[in-house]
Amino acid sequence: MSGQKVLITEVALRDAHQSLLATRMRTEDMLPIAERMDKAGYWSVEMWGGATFDSCIRFLNEDPWERVRQLRQRMPNTRFQMLLRGQNLLGYRHYADDVVYRFVELAASAGIDVFRIFDALNDVRNLETAIKAVKKEGKHVEGTISYTTSPVHNVKMFVDLAVELERMGSDTICIKDMAGLLAPEAAYELISEIKNKVKAPLHLHSHCTSGFGNMTYLRAIQAGVDILDCATSSLSQGTAHPPTETIVAMLKGTERDTGMDLENLIEIGKYFGEVRKKYKKFESSFTGVDVDILKSQIPGGMISNLESQLKQQKAYDKLDEVMHEIPRVREDLGYPPLVTPTSQIVGIQAVLNVVTRERYKVIANETREIIRGRYGKLPGEVNEELKKRVLKGEQPITCRPADVLEPEMDKLKARFPDMSDEDIMVYALFPQVAPKYFENRGKAAPEFADEDAPVQPHQPPPMPATYHISVNGKTYNVVVENGYVKGHPIVKVPAPDSANGGAAVNGYSDC
Repeated sequence: MSGQKVLITEVALRDAHQSLLATRMRTEDMLPIAERMDKAGYWSVEMWGGATFDSCIRFLNEDPWERVRQLRQRMPNTRFQMLLRGQNLLGYRHYADDVVYRFVELAASAGIDVFRIFDALNDVRNLETAIKAVKKEGKHVEGTISYTTSPVHNVKMFVDLAVELERMGSDTICIKDMAGLLAPEAAYELISEIKNKVKAPLHLHSHCTSGFGNMTYLRAIQAGVDILDCATSSLSQGTAHPPTETIVAMLKGTERDTGMDLENLIEIGKYFGEVRKKYKKFESSFTGVDVDILKSQIPGGMISNLESQLKQQKAYDKLDEVMHEIPRVREDLGYPPLVTPTSQIVGIQAVLNVVTRERYKVIANETREIIRGRYGKLPGEVNEELKKRVLKGEQPITCRPADVLEPEMDKLKARFPDMSDEDIMVYALFPQVAPKYFENRGKAAPEFADEDAPVQPHQPPPMPATYHISVNGKTYNVVVENGYVKGHPIVKVPAPDSANGGAAVNGYSDC
């Protein structure tokens, strides 16, 4: 075991409430505790990115850029960290390189210090531009491995990826175990192997969904991990993360003592315990250990969203079928890790396979695009029959997907000459949501009008009930309603790289 102290990244302001409270925590509930958190001695605080940007504009009527600035005023001594989906930024499609550069510039200017950059397929070509953009701003690059298990994934593959991420300029390297699949002994082996090959500090992110969390962290510490993602105790466990206070207390007096003040951390936990009560209507029913994930590998956020959406469509009785279908679709698509946007793609196709009562009777456009190579190189081979149906003799693209995209920023600036670059970026990422957000920005969000009013549970940005699909070469709008499918032809379906922002996958986020 390394004698260097373990460093802690606190995720209460981003992934903890994204995992437990549908990303609904408002800035006003973060600010009162910010100064105390600034004195806690965290290596970093993850407080932006992932689904928070989307949630701010879609549900909270909050300016996501202003959240960073307000927190920065109260936390001048703390590294601010965000989660960035590589070429997808914070949206659900690939964006042109000029959009990536401008987004990173704006985020850095607002106050982001550490950019955790990942790609759902672990295709490093989708990380290149984001890494260069962060380096250009003089900020910290955390290159990321999207961890999963499958017949095509192994330790060597992940070690080789870590070596490549360091070569590309990563200051730290993160193992992102978004579904809580990393078993304790697997963590020890993987971290030991990576530490033997790279010099960059190693950061572990995991969830407690499967029940592995705390045990995995202990073995990771014994293997020499440098930094751990933890959540304050009142926002930990379940589909969230190991508790900060527990990890700090466990290491107290050992050679890897964090040196953090446990009493201060306990006070932070008490504060968020009270805050959590305000968001009880957003709590998922998946609050304990979900051992099914060890077989299905479905992330907790994905499960809770499917539960919610099927209830809304009066098709909840099909949940078990969909849960069994998701791993089958994942296998058919070459075993992509289930993280945004691949989790949405696999989830939507699984729902279609179930509600149409025939596998691939209808094929979502995003399923077609991932097979065509528009999202990058898949880890394994696509089911041959499915590939033939989609490609019809054509060849998938083999270049970096963003290489086929035209620059976007000049066109957007010409279209909105009076709009700030921050607002232009909101529109670029979420063109369907932006107009309503601009109209309502600063107004009280309707769903918070009466904190005690009984409401149905909400989830992160919903999986749409309308899908663009293809049947026998013709394109249709498919509406799933009350457990049944209705469809009608449409003239044209935009590809995921068009201005619609990939509406058909503009769904829940589990990363």
